[in-house]
Amino acid sequence: MAKYEELMESIITQINDGVWEIGEKLPSLRKQTQISGLSLMTVLNAYQALESQGVIVSHSRSGYVVAPKIIQPAYKRTNPDFEAIEKVDINDIIFDVLQNSRRPNLINFGSVYPDASLYPRAQINRSLANAARTMPASAMIDNFPPGNEDLRHIISQRYAAQGMSVSPDEIVITSGALEGLNLCLQAVTTPGDWVIVESPSFYGSLQSLQKLGLRALSIHTHPQTGIDLKALEVALKSHNVKACWLMTNHQNPMGFTLPDENKQQLSRLLSKHKVYLIEDDVYHELYAGSKKPLPTKAFDHRDMTLHCSSFSKSLVAGFRIGWVAAGAKAEQIQKLQLMSTMAASAPMQLALTNYLTTRSYETHLRLLRKTLAQRKFALWKVLNEHMPKYVKINYSEGGYFIWVELPEHIDARYLYSASLEKNISIAPGAMFSLTKQFQNCFRLNSSFECNEKHIKAIKTLADLIVELNKNAPK
Repeated sequence: MAKYEELMESIITQINDGVWEIGEKLPSLRKQTQISGLSLMTVLNAYQALESQGVIVSHSRSGYVVAPKIIQPAYKRTNPDFEAIEKVDINDIIFDVLQNSRRPNLINFGSVYPDASLYPRAQINRSLANAARTMPASAMIDNFPPGNEDLRHIISQRYAAQGMSVSPDEIVITSGALEGLNLCLQAVTTPGDWVIVESPSFYGSLQSLQKLGLRALSIHTHPQTGIDLKALEVALKSHNVKACWLMTNHQNPMGFTLPDENKQQLSRLLSKHKVYLIEDDVYHELYAGSKKPLPTKAFDHRDMTLHCSSFSKSLVAGFRIGWVAAGAKAEQIQKLQLMSTMAASAPMQLALTNYLTTRSYETHLRLLRKTLAQRKFALWKVLNEHMPKYVKINYSEGGYFIWVELPEHIDARYLYSASLEKNISIAPGAMFSLTKQFQNCFRLNSSFECNEKHIKAIKTLADLIVELNKNAPK
């Protein structure tokens, strides 16, 4: 165990024993170095890691104080283990929400992207300018599928840093993660096949099923523990499933991360039934604490996992550069890509390669993770202060989504419409499910600074909920 981790454990023990109470100031960094005998950098690392986990919180000009303890709301299960959906039809509501998100001056809690100000835009733009200036005439051909060789090599090394052996030859660069996910789905299914998705699920997966004429098995998913593996096993035994599209790290919309033992069990279960896992892992860099979560692919020993990710959530959204670690399916993915987008943008691939080889991506990620953790905790506090007591607020470490549950008689679509009139957006639960199971829920984006404007918006949402609760039929 590293020294900063030992200090973290010591401070957590002290907090649990009542040495430091909620809201009480911890020793300053310099005082803690004197107490512990550790370096200033070690103490700072420990404090920052504790902050990212929500154990302590930094206050400007007053140092670090003990944070309130997060008590997860009780979760009552009332729905079946899974539901079979013969015809997927969800695009209309998603289109409506995404179109409305373009309104000017909108307080965009409904956005899927992090606050754009958190990206290193100046450095990225310099890399793009450098790529445009030095791009050879052969760039388009050189960056055809499977994609830029240097970029694939960098991604391969990032897998290796987690103890995973993924050859650059297995990696296909795509136009964003969503293209990669769609290509994977096409590679392992034909129209009419059954595909397993979470309930609730990332709306892009549901749109893909609709577009490709696939049938859905929607599996019950818990806001803190993730997909119900027993329900998944029942579905696998009762239906001829060809693929399973899941998000196991910082899931959108609920925010949970599956524990490693669940990922191992998931991989064994799908391998046993010879079902491909299409793993959507776009939030994997946005973890809290000191340890990056492994993807389920790390536990797959039969090459049945197609691992998809991108730089859109961690570095720059507009470049639309993602990848698939496709294993034996890499060549098939490339052939499918040639028939759709042909290739990911050559200038964007070159610009990303330039940035990743000349800039400190890790320095950016550390700052990004710290900021997201602080802002998520800050929004959680504001929600707890202002929301009615009957509203359930689900908090999870990492990522930037908070899942909110209203009483079952309130349809969050009405809250969505009412909040838009106040120039506030949320993401209603109906976007993420093929059933009516989550119509009383909504997702909030916590990546924006929790300033007076955003606090006022939360108060407005709370007032609207009170009004809806008063008028909704019970």
